[in-house]
Amino acid sequence: MTKTSSVVEQVRKQLFIGGEWRDAEGAATLEVDNPATSGELARVADASVADGDAALSAAAAAQSEWARSAPRKRSEILRAAYELIVERTEVFAELMTLEMGKPLAESRGEVAYGSEFFRWFAEEAVRVSGRYSVAPNGATRLMTMKQPVGPTLMITPWNFPLAMGTRKIGPAVAAGCTMVVKPAAETPLTMLYLAQVMEEAGLPAGVLNVITTSNSGGVMEPLIRDPRSRKLTFTGSTPVGRTLIEQSAQQVLRVSMELGGNAPFIVFDDADVDAAVDGAMLAKMRNIGEACTAANRFFVHADVAAEFSEKFAARMAGLTMGDGMTDGVDVGPLINAKAVDKVAALVADATDRGARVVTGGGKGEGSGFFFTPTVITDLPGDAAMAREEIFGPVAGIQTFTDEADAIRRANDTEFGLVGYFFTRDYARVIRVSEALEYGMVGVNQGVVSNPAAPFGGVKASGFGREGGFEGIEEYLETKYVGLAL
Repeated sequence: MTKTSSVVEQVRKQLFIGGEWRDAEGAATLEVDNPATSGELARVADASVADGDAALSAAAAAQSEWARSAPRKRSEILRAAYELIVERTEVFAELMTLEMGKPLAESRGEVAYGSEFFRWFAEEAVRVSGRYSVAPNGATRLMTMKQPVGPTLMITPWNFPLAMGTRKIGPAVAAGCTMVVKPAAETPLTMLYLAQVMEEAGLPAGVLNVITTSNSGGVMEPLIRDPRSRKLTFTGSTPVGRTLIEQSAQQVLRVSMELGGNAPFIVFDDADVDAAVDGAMLAKMRNIGEACTAANRFFVHADVAAEFSEKFAARMAGLTMGDGMTDGVDVGPLINAKAVDKVAALVADATDRGARVVTGGGKGEGSGFFFTPTVITDLPGDAAMAREEIFGPVAGIQTFTDEADAIRRANDTEFGLVGYFFTRDYARVIRVSEALEYGMVGVNQGVVSNPAAPFGGVKASGFGREGGFEGIEEYLETKYVGLAL
């Protein structure tokens, strides 16, 4: 038995509904491919509309009892699940690499990051509280309490198969909400294995329900419009998010959205260039560039642009591309052929407009979905990659000379998820941090995601926050009780 077949065989391939593993209606299945080889990795259940309804029915039936459960019980289940995930780091890491493509080292990093949401919200579960006060006129006592929102629909993306699930499931469990989770069809194995871990950790039947399907819109829309659903949380593209928001408006569903990004990466003339290059490698190449937080537009001061570009290109050229399961590989494949074609088209558009490819710029060889790490200079502002989310290992560099102009260009996008900048001037740190129209800002660092901090954006990048003290509030309603004396 090969290592690949061994880890995949540990995963249940059925739907997880009401605490039971069951086939999809008609025993339908969908194919899961390995992007490093473009070959079939496994087949999992392909849920129908009826299967989706059964999952919501299970969540609705379990909601009342779960909402009444002791916070300490919910906390201990999350803590047990955290420890099981850490214990099975290699299984989770290999599954993610096989179905998504990132190198094993990065997958292990995601396990550490993703599991931490369970540990964080295990601690938050016992700290949900309200308040008591005297009305200004003294005649009434004012009491507020926090209660779980109720059955929650969760739609997670393919690029972070574990972490995008744990940062939604963790606070929902802590708050006392039941849920129906629909992972991306490209990467369902990690979520199915997580459901097995949650079951082993003692999560009661019906609290977590997982449905895998090739018909996401057809299965989820009826659930979004179903009055038993009380919340929808989605991580994915802005166009899909807009559609889901429209669908949820019919019953005024509680919604949180983590949508697309177009992150600026600004290097000021007083920056530590070597540190900026280190940060650029993290901000651009984490997850092969397939991240909503990936640096998308590089604005480098003209005085340091040549040095930064030369050093950055050398680092990118030195990366090893290949199957993420192979030791020493730095850059794995993109998720599918469509993703490769999109990145190639963006590069072609940039060069047609006069940009210069310093390193990379082409598709990789072989049967997998590879694109070489690429640095482009002299990128014109009207190039498509200056406006669109790249979602690949390509960095386009523009120059500037004026701080105000750099901020204006950084903000000149409908998106507002995260921005990065490098400087040694701490007055500038405050000034630029306040001026950037983003939900998150990284100063002299290329990674901002942290389970203890609120993750989320503004403008077309969505609303709501995941992680931090704010994360559990997304799953709680505030009730006010007036007590007459």
